[in-house]
Amino acid sequence: MKQINDYREMRLALASLAEDEYREFTMKGIPSERPFIGVRIPLVREIAAKVPNEKITEFLAVKPVAIEEVLARGMLIARLPYDEMMEWFDSQIGYIDNWCTCDVFCSGLKKQIKTRREVFFERKVEPLLEDKREFAVRVGLVLLKSYYLDFDYLAVIFDRVEKLAGRKEYYIRMAIAWLVAECFIKYPEETLAYLRVSKMPKWTYNKTISKACDSFRVGPEAKEMLKAMRK
Repeated sequence: MKQINDYREMRLALASLAEDEYREFTMKGIPSERPFIGVRIPLVREIAAKVPNEKITEFLAVKPVAIEEVLARGMLIARLPYDEMMEWFDSQIGYIDNWCTCDVFCSGLKKQIKTRREVFFERKVEPLLEDKREFAVRVGLVLLKSYYLDFDYLAVIFDRVEKLAGRKEYYIRMAIAWLVAECFIKYPEETLAYLRVSKMPKWTYNKTISKACDSFRVGPEAKEMLKAMRK
C-alpha cells in the first residue's frame, strides 16, 4: 500500500476517487455548509489508512475543508494511542456539523473506549451532553447508544435524556429517539416504565415509538402496545 505522506497528497487522492452522481446524492441527504468531493466512506477509510502513524498529528494540524476531509480526520484520531486521542478528541467536535461526520467518527472509537468506558464517559461524554452546540450533544448521544447501552448505564441514559428534554434542535431530538428506541429493543420493561413517566417533548416521544416500531427486533404485540401509547 502506497503511503500518503502529506496533506496535499491526501486531497489529490480523494479528488481522484470523486463520483459526480454520488456527490449529488450525498448533498441531498447530508445538510452541511462544507463542500462535498463525492467519495464513498469505505474509500475515504482506505485513503486515511495510508497515512503513516508518525504523520497523523501533522495531518490533524491542517484545517479540513470538505466533508471527506472531516471524515478522514476523525478516522486518523481514532488510530492514535489513547492518551493522544483524548487530546485531539475535542478538536474534532468543532468540525462536525452533520449526522454523517458525527456517526462515522463515533463508530471508529470502539477499541479506544471499550476498556475505558467509565473514564471516557466522565471526561468526554458527560461534557458533550451538556454542550450548547447541537452536534456536540448529538456526538454524546451517539456515543451513549454505541458504547453504553447496557443495564449498568440504563438509568444514566434515561436521566441524561430527561435533562435534554428542553433542547429543540432536530438532530438532538432524532438522536434521543434513536437512543431510547434502542433501549426499548434491549430492555423493553425498563424502557417502558421510563416512557410512562418521561418528560420528553411530544415529537421526540412519538418519534421514539416510531423508531422502535420500525425495528424487526420488536414483536407485533409490543408494536401494538407502543402505538397505543402515542400522544
